[in-house]
Amino acid sequence: MSAPPVRDLWRAARAVGGRPDLWPAAVVMAWRLAPQGWWRRWPPLPLPDAAYWRFRMTTAYGGAGNAAAAPADVVEYLEWCSTRRRRVRPPLR
Repeated sequence: MSAPPVRDLWRAARAVGGRPDLWPAAVVMAWRLAPQGWWRRWPPLPLPDAAYWRFRMTTAYGGAGNAAAAPADVVEYLEWCSTRRRRVRPPLR
């Protein structure tokens, strides 16, 4: 298995697209998951490394790591990231 299939990415993007409050968290997580130098590889998309993606899918869904991330799970994860980030970040003065 390679990086996440484009079909699965589009499903997740559609689910997050209707939630502008999650866009900042989605950008941050895409940046964190992208391997260094992702722009040098074709296609120049910030897709996570295939081995790392397989590990994440195995830990999330079990099996061989070839399950697709459910759009609802992506939204729930980004909601968690957003709330967690607000708790950790010190308030501005």
